[in-house]
Amino acid sequence: MILTLFTFLFCLSLSAQTKQISGTVVDDLNQPLPGASVKAKSGSGSSSTDVNGKFKLTVQANEQALVVSFVGFNTQEVRIAGQTNVTVKMASDTKMLEDVVVIGYGTQRAEAVTGSVASIRGEAVRDVPSANISQALQGRLPGVEFSQTSSQPGAAMQIRIRGTRSLNASNDPLVVLDGIPFAGSIGDINPNDIKSIDILKDASATAIYGSRGANGVILVTTNKGTAGQAAKLSYNAFTGPKTLFSRYPMMNGPEFVALRKAAGLYTNALDESDDVSTDWQDLLYRTGLMMSHDVGVSGGTQEGSYNFNVGYLQDQGVVPSQEYKRFSLRGSVDQNVGKHFRVGFNTNNNFNITNGSNVGLYGALSASPIANPYNEDGTWKRTIRMPLDEQWIYSRDLVEELEDTWLSQNKAFGSYNTLYGEVKIPGVEGLKYRANVGLNYRQGNNGSFTGRGVTAINATTPSTASISNTLTTDWTIENLLTYDRTFAEKHQFNAVGLYSLGENRYNRSATSARDIQNEDFQYYNLGSAAGEITVSPEPGGYRVSGLMSWMGRVMYSYDNRYMISATVRSDGSSRLAPGHKWHTYPAVSVGWNISKESFMQSVPAINLLKLRAGYGQTSNQSVNEYATLGRLSTRPYNFGDTYSTGYYVTELPNADLGWEYSETVNYGLDFGLFNNRLSGTVEYYQTKTSDLLMSLGLPETSGVGSYTANIGKTQNKGIELSLNGVILENVNGWTWEAGFNLYANRNKLVSLASGQMEDRNNWWFVGKPIDVIYDYEKIGLWQEGDPHRAILEPGGNAGMIKVKYTGDYNADGTPVRAIGPDDMQVMSIEPKFQGGFNTRVAYKGFDFTAIAAFKHGGILNSTLYSSSGYLNMLSGRRGNVKVDYWTPENTDAKYPKPGGIASGDNPRYGSTLGYFSASYLKIRTLSLGYNVSQSALKSVGVDRLRVYFTAQNPFVFFSPYHKESGMDPETNSYANQNAAVAYSENLRRLTTIGTNAPATRSYLLGVNLTF
Repeated sequence: MILTLFTFLFCLSLSAQTKQISGTVVDDLNQPLPGASVKAKSGSGSSSTDVNGKFKLTVQANEQALVVSFVGFNTQEVRIAGQTNVTVKMASDTKMLEDVVVIGYGTQRAEAVTGSVASIRGEAVRDVPSANISQALQGRLPGVEFSQTSSQPGAAMQIRIRGTRSLNASNDPLVVLDGIPFAGSIGDINPNDIKSIDILKDASATAIYGSRGANGVILVTTNKGTAGQAAKLSYNAFTGPKTLFSRYPMMNGPEFVALRKAAGLYTNALDESDDVSTDWQDLLYRTGLMMSHDVGVSGGTQEGSYNFNVGYLQDQGVVPSQEYKRFSLRGSVDQNVGKHFRVGFNTNNNFNITNGSNVGLYGALSASPIANPYNEDGTWKRTIRMPLDEQWIYSRDLVEELEDTWLSQNKAFGSYNTLYGEVKIPGVEGLKYRANVGLNYRQGNNGSFTGRGVTAINATTPSTASISNTLTTDWTIENLLTYDRTFAEKHQFNAVGLYSLGENRYNRSATSARDIQNEDFQYYNLGSAAGEITVSPEPGGYRVSGLMSWMGRVMYSYDNRYMISATVRSDGSSRLAPGHKWHTYPAVSVGWNISKESFMQSVPAINLLKLRAGYGQTSNQSVNEYATLGRLSTRPYNFGDTYSTGYYVTELPNADLGWEYSETVNYGLDFGLFNNRLSGTVEYYQTKTSDLLMSLGLPETSGVGSYTANIGKTQNKGIELSLNGVILENVNGWTWEAGFNLYANRNKLVSLASGQMEDRNNWWFVGKPIDVIYDYEKIGLWQEGDPHRAILEPGGNAGMIKVKYTGDYNADGTPVRAIGPDDMQVMSIEPKFQGGFNTRVAYKGFDFTAIAAFKHGGILNSTLYSSSGYLNMLSGRRGNVKVDYWTPENTDAKYPKPGGIASGDNPRYGSTLGYFSASYLKIRTLSLGYNVSQSALKSVGVDRLRVYFTAQNPFVFFSPYHKESGMDPETNSYANQNAAVAYSENLRRLTTIGTNAPATRSYLLGVNLTF
């Protein structure tokens, strides 16, 4: 009894020393904030808000204030002054919102990130209106290179994160859309749907995605609604003309007449006359159109949120019939169910149509400029005759007239869906389980039709048609267990465990036919063809691959000063051989936030100073399915009177085929100075890749072409720098911000199979970069009286190309031999450095933005000028690019003598004429906008109205190629495309400037409207 009384009095005493505070935390729109942290300033109590933004906590009786914090909002200190119920209104912290990054299976403050992550907000992506995000990101992120491989409407860019690692396996990064690996094309993602993009660059950051993240990871997060927010309707649009950036620099009539005369090889053909000057490009090009419309609605209830958006994009090129259209529909729903459950889904759907890839430029560029395309009665000729060639000719009007009988159309539908369920484990604070299910479907239909006599010299040439269909289905199931707690206010602990399964199925079939009797059928009914119908086995196929994974990650931070993150992942791939399917690899990174140390508190100019270091291993299993089993190909033949199909071995099996490994070390320094007015990052990395997945050729005597094996090593290392600054911050209404990034990557091939030092067929050389040019090196032109020409170039002539000689010399100084294959050089095409910058100036409601990209050094390969393009033959046979060529009166010229010594149809060493410095500074976007004031909008019920004008691709500076040709110095093709005699398939990895669609310049008027 006495003990009970004592206990009662003791509790009463404690109660008298404490008090309970309750209240609500809301945002700047008076909407509740669930999960906000509420602490007593003295540290005697803490709590967090529930889904309705409400909280309760017990504090000391003499407590004077509460400290309330929430990610994305300024921390508030609230005086309670005897109150027991308070309402706290939080103010958004724009800077902090920018500093929250997605790191894979979670988010983290940039201040606490220990891996290498580059981030960009959706608003910044939309500063460059474009068909897809790869075009919008070029030059914006250090260490991420975007190379143009097609200049046709809607084309996406090649993306490389910190260089090229693999020889035959994929070097493409993994794209993750809303947490699930993305099975579609990056062009399927509408830029208007994007909230943020975070790029994981080093192994300590990418290891959480396993083998699929070996080449870096692009995390795309789409917009979501806000709980408790009233419905908002938005409309975003832009439209404007697309015009030529420049024409291909071809000779006009008088210039071509002079060339033919200097060459002395050909006389005018029947359709040619010296007084004619036909501009074939002027007859072909049109003014294109760029247009985008997006309508969205978002909002939420107290327990959930939603966001839906529908979009339409049209990108019409300057070449007739070339066009890209995309229809998109996206939606997301997140809903709390009771106190512990949360469910939701994201769906991204699009249907796109690409037209006009059949209309190339070689025919127009190679046509003789002194040939008249019109008959005497003014009608269009079918063909023109040149000295050695007769050619079908086309114009803008003819292409548009033939839109139903000369067409190429690629239609694709994609649906990418994520469903999730999440439960907070009762009784264990910070512990939750989440299941993600990704269901993806993509279907493609590619058809082409060429009517009777179209593109042919003979008007009776039968029509042709082809169609191919592809279907990709992809599913992923992820089971995640997450524990996230903060202990004693200083120990932040986060642990994630994952078990996932995924499968990808791909099917393709292709059929072609000749002589379609009813041309209205186009490519839709090939069975009605009167000619040959072919079901080709080569492009067809059915493939299935699967991946099973286990992963664990632990992140710990002490007092926001010392941070460590450790990951272990194990992947099992069906693509690899039994006994080699599984591999486990670790990653670890650490960080030291020096600016949080006590000795730094006396240095107010430094707001952030953090050192980072990381190590990790990733692996690559991106080889063709069934590579371990070998390959059979078909060969049709006649067996007596019977038509048969035989099979033969083209690729041997490899029962030891395993993983390709990469080990990366990364060192970084993050800093923020002068109240974060100046911030930036400096990084150094090195990646070593071994056991390269590579197809090895076999001797012809083996009877088999190749087999896939793990051989060779490569290395990438580089530095990256990014700077962001606020130069003026609301000084008399003026604000000026600027950003700059620069990076340099050096890669090299460390070893090849069986100790060999070179593979000349693939242009691979140990100790040299992976991407090189293997050719003679032009050092000038031979002049009359130059010594040793007769020895080095027997039968050569003055004005021919002079290339570098690497052989020995006799005692008298004469070369010991003629120039030959031993003099071919290995020349790196890699730039010395590249990057970009952006700046924004605002005054009251006006803002001006400029975005630029630059590159210094490296080699640009233009097939327009080289022998492979057949547009610089310098013989007068057909149309020629405009060049300064050698004559006895013009010996300082850059290009050789017309009609001189040749190799085939081109000047000897003509391939060397296509190599230029790849340097340039390109202003990608200039934009001027105006935000209508809130006071003017409030009366009409509009929340935001912004109008803007944007000029895209307006200027190029410091480019030797642009200076000579007037053209855009960015590549527009893979090496095996868009040239009369293109490079072989094995050199496709290189990029060139070929006869693809010309570069364009756009002028867009846009509006952003929110109700």
